[in-house]
Amino acid sequence: MQRLAVVTLSCLAAAMPALADEETTPNFAEDTLSGDWHGARSAAAKRGLVFEGSARVDALSNRGAISNGSRHVTHLDFKLRMDLDKAAGWNGGSAMFNVISDGGWGPNARHVGGQMGVTSIEVGAPTTTRLFQAWLQQSFLDDRLAMLAGLYPIDSEFFTMDAAGVFLGPQYGTPADLAQTRGPSIFNNSAFGLRVRWNIDKNFYAMGAVLDGIPNDPARPKSTAIRFARGDGSFTIGEFGWLPEAGNDKFKGHAKAAIGLWGYSAKVNDQRDLDAVGNPVQRRQQGGYVLGERTLMRLGGQDDRFLTGFARYTWGDGDSTAVTSSLNLGVHLKGPFASRPDDIVGVAWTRAGMSQKWRDVQTVPADTKSGENALEISYRYAVTPWFAIQPNYQYLRNPGGGSAPNAKLIGVRLDLAL
Repeated sequence: MQRLAVVTLSCLAAAMPALADEETTPNFAEDTLSGDWHGARSAAAKRGLVFEGSARVDALSNRGAISNGSRHVTHLDFKLRMDLDKAAGWNGGSAMFNVISDGGWGPNARHVGGQMGVTSIEVGAPTTTRLFQAWLQQSFLDDRLAMLAGLYPIDSEFFTMDAAGVFLGPQYGTPADLAQTRGPSIFNNSAFGLRVRWNIDKNFYAMGAVLDGIPNDPARPKSTAIRFARGDGSFTIGEFGWLPEAGNDKFKGHAKAAIGLWGYSAKVNDQRDLDAVGNPVQRRQQGGYVLGERTLMRLGGQDDRFLTGFARYTWGDGDSTAVTSSLNLGVHLKGPFASRPDDIVGVAWTRAGMSQKWRDVQTVPADTKSGENALEISYRYAVTPWFAIQPNYQYLRNPGGGSAPNAKLIGVRLDLAL
């Protein structure tokens, strides 16, 4: 990782002689903690090299569920985005290198035990630093068609709802029915694969991806590896979407509808059903989703202050996972006060439906519940363009889908753009 950081900084330094274009490059001086590095970042961006960094801390205190207690988790994220046309004369080419570092054993693992989780940056292998994204992309037909190859997480583009991104709960990113399967390429464990996106016209798109069925090397959970082992199989996902406001430069807000399907080629053990000789029946994991988000109204006649509603329903087969479906509902209010146009208030609710097969194989099936429910209320206070404080409250009913007491969490998220 140290070598990668040296290469990244060297690329940026090599781009310094160029002058920044204020209309096409980010305003690093105002929007980041470390600034413009005496003009070096703007100069690099002019040459097609944009360096981004961020730091996030989630601290949550829980009462109920498994045990009372407080925990915090951390996430560092460093990206080098490359416009290869500007950087190397490669027409239609782009690339991404992304290193992440995650630390802390989170509140869900120690105190809550929920099926959905309580923070999107809690990971299974704490204190992990790895190369998360490393891909090349080639665009064709005036950018209507794009093909990408490399280490690629599907949750960066598929099943996303921008309005739901403000919430801490991981269920507003990757749904639990997919996250619990054998090997999706999602945070913080990506797989090598191919992704194709076709912009049918300015409003409709279709995209699909095929990736290794098991990311990295399960025997070395903290490492980064491209390993096509026997039995990995493949993971396939496709999405068709509608962006009704695409091309409308005056529109500010959210407007999207999409439907998607996913599945694995390799089979896994059914968690309940046995064959004639007593072995678990082998089944393929598969599922899908439908989603929509739409800005519903403006506040005070100002375009940058608005209320958005969102909804998503997801499903899996339920043969090998605890969660078989989920329903997300929520609202996103940007600019709740005229004097605070960059603040965001969010209220969301999710129900995770528990698989009947999972309930049947628990030690005391009668103690299991048909679903786990989570309510989240959050206020993102933009202190500066590069620093935000986000108080958060979560209430989980039937955490884990069992008879544990309900959980109440209060906490805060800190976000820094470096």
